[in-house]
Amino acid sequence: MAVTTLRLNGAMISAREGQTILEAAREAGTRIPTLCHLDGVSPVGACRLCLVEVNGRLMPSCVTKAAEEMDVRTDTEQLREYRKMIVELLFAERNHVCSVCVADGHCELQNLAEELGVDHIRFDYLAPECGVDLSHDRYGQDDNRCILCTRCVRVCDEVEGAHTWDVAGRGARSRVITDLDRPWGESSTCTSCGKCVMACPTGALFHRGASVAENVHDRAMLRFLITAREEKRWTV
Repeated sequence: MAVTTLRLNGAMISAREGQTILEAAREAGTRIPTLCHLDGVSPVGACRLCLVEVNGRLMPSCVTKAAEEMDVRTDTEQLREYRKMIVELLFAERNHVCSVCVADGHCELQNLAEELGVDHIRFDYLAPECGVDLSHDRYGQDDNRCILCTRCVRVCDEVEGAHTWDVAGRGARSRVITDLDRPWGESSTCTSCGKCVMACPTGALFHRGASVAENVHDRAMLRFLITAREEKRWTV
C-alpha cells in the first residue's frame, strides 16, 4: 500500500493511500472540528467546519485526499474565525434555543459554539416558520433544530438501506423529509430502527417523551452497527 508524506502543523506525518486529510490528521492525534461528518458513511463536505489551510488555500479536510508536498494548517486565526462564523450562521438560520431543547448538554452544535467562544450572533436571525412532526409513535422531528447536515439521510440510505429521508427545497428553505414529504408516521419505508436519531448531532430528531436535556444520542451503538456492517459480521 502506497504511503503519502505531508506536513501537518509543521510536523511530518504519513497517510495511507486514499486517506483524507481529516482521517490522516485524526490518526496523527490532531483534532479537526466537524458537524456533517459521520464515520462509516459517505462524506459530503456540507458544513465546512473542517476547513483547513492547504498550501495557503482553504480546503474541506473530510473530502480532500492527502497528497505529497501538502503543507496543512488546522488551527490558524483565520480558520478559527471562519469556524466561529459558520456556527453563528447555523444558529441564525433556524430557531435554536438551547435552554429548552431536548438535546441541551448533548448537542454537537452547542459544544462547538462553546469551544469557539460564540457568545452572541452577529447576523440577523431568519426566524423561519418550522414545523414539528410527532406523527411517528417512537420518534419526533423538529425542523427548528435541523442544521441540514444530512447525517440522517446518509445513515438511513447507506447503513439501514431504507432511504426514508431526503432533502427538499432550496437554500434557507431546505429541509429533510420522509417519503417525498409524507408525515414520518405514515412512511412506508421507515423501519423504526432509530439510526437517524442516533446520527443527528442536534435535537432535530429525538425520542418522543424526552424533555429538556434528556435526549442523548447513542453514538456507541451507531458505531457498533456501522463497524459490524463494514466487517460483514452477520453475513452468512
